[in-house]
Amino acid sequence: MTTRQLCLLGLLFFLISYLLFSKVLPSFQKPIDFAHWFNLIGACLLLSFNNVFPKNRLNSVASVVTTLGIIAHIGLCTIDLIMSSFGNDDLARAELSIQISNTPAILYPFVIVGPSLLFIGLSLHALNFIKIKTISALMVIVASFAIGFSFFILKNGVYMLLSCVIFTLGLGLLLCKNDSREVR
Repeated sequence: MTTRQLCLLGLLFFLISYLLFSKVLPSFQKPIDFAHWFNLIGACLLLSFNNVFPKNRLNSVASVVTTLGIIAHIGLCTIDLIMSSFGNDDLARAELSIQISNTPAILYPFVIVGPSLLFIGLSLHALNFIKIKTISALMVIVASFAIGFSFFILKNGVYMLLSCVIFTLGLGLLLCKNDSREVR
């Protein structure tokens, strides 16, 4: 499987996870938390974006930020998978949530700030193409902010899904039309 195919597969898994998170479809969370498994696998496959775009200074920074975001996504998915393991025990889930909220060493890198780094890193990769593939690059950059806004401020799964569709479409367009000779 080529690096580009791994990137596309990662985008597909990531998009499916957001479709499941949005609750547009009936819940497929039992007996397995499919949303977080798709998100976890998708995020890991998105690491391939660090190798597919042209190498330059911005790409180096974007690769570090993307990698940190993927590590944080792994941590967040692990936390969420543990939460789902409690089943119907809402009290235990609430206690774990309080514990995580009271532990800044977990809360900030794995819940609040860290996962956002994945979107920032991929947006930095897209910034490489702002002059030659303006619309696709802007789709990625604007949608990454929209995903965060819809999650943290609006708390709306449908807007988050729509933002993710635009985000993945923009990255897919950059990936499929990428010619490394075009970016300097």
